Amino acid sequence: MDTETGIRVEKDRLFIHGPIVYDNAVEVTRAGVAAIKLDNRVIDLAEVTQVDSSAVSMLLEWVRATQIHGRKIEFINLPGNLVGLIELYDVDTLIPSGCTGKSD
Repeated sequence: MDTETGIRVEKDRLFIHGPIVYDNAVEVTRAGVAAIKLDNRVIDLAEVTQVDSSAVSMLLEWVRATQIHGRKIEFINLPGNLVGLIELYDVDTLIPSGCTGKSD
């Protein structure tokens, strides 16, 4: 399993890979906010390998950053377990998603 988390920017897309968990969520959140400040973003989570509740907090922080900076954001290819957490915490209406998620 991939243990390194990274963010790759290609035009208006942000590709996230690796785990998004408590140990690295702050770092990944900050990197995402920095990229969001620059442009509207589609954030592709297809390569995310592991999540916990901190990943939900990260997505909400990115949504907040887009509102502060007058940007737009859309999340695509959310892992099924992340979709499950989003629904469990009843924040699905706060997170703009282009699909319900990818299969695990």
